[in-house]
Amino acid sequence: MCFVVVVSLAAVTFDGVVVDADPTTRCTDFEQAAKPAAAAARNVRLESAKAQWRLRQYPSASVAADRPYVAVVGGGEADADALDAAPEVGRQLAKRGAVVLCGGLGGVMEAACRGAKLEGGTTVGILPTDHRQHANQYVDIAIATGMGEARNALIVRAADVLIAIDGEFGTLSEIALALRTDKPVVGIDTWDLSIDGQEVDAILRVHDPVAAVEAALALAAS
Repeated sequence: MCFVVVVSLAAVTFDGVVVDADPTTRCTDFEQAAKPAAAAARNVRLESAKAQWRLRQYPSASVAADRPYVAVVGGGEADADALDAAPEVGRQLAKRGAVVLCGGLGGVMEAACRGAKLEGGTTVGILPTDHRQHANQYVDIAIATGMGEARNALIVRAADVLIAIDGEFGTLSEIALALRTDKPVVGIDTWDLSIDGQEVDAILRVHDPVAAVEAALALAAS
């Protein structure tokens, strides 16, 4: 299809973009003539999107980089004392603006997340499986790693400090990884450490959940 475009000493424009500056009368294919304008429009949209991206303030106010990230670690199956302490630890962390990290499953992990949600806190579960649906119901952000117990390293590396509550062998591995990477560990009735029969005083032991949270946040800030 051909359109006759009459130009008298002026450029032809589409949407304000010059596409033909030849001051003659010619038969111009409309689609060919429109291509520069379409390309220019795409470029404008792209630059606008880039500008909006740059103007966004990251991280968001809800999960800011300057908030402490505290890993609460403990067994997927735990005794009554641990399940009493964990919700209070989660609640106190959320009350003080900390992000609660955990393994995302049950036991101490679920109890800590439940406590954090009572104060409107943010909870992150780093799961051993490859299904986000396996996270407990109190996890806000579920990260499915498919890494099995190796995900313990991710929990430790993502945290500023650990609070270990009771715990099984998985908890012991998280404590060891934290100490190996110079992450402080606060313990509530958790593992005793020793080398050649000599006790290793590497865990700050606090029995009260409130005191444990205060100690953990002080260590995270130091």
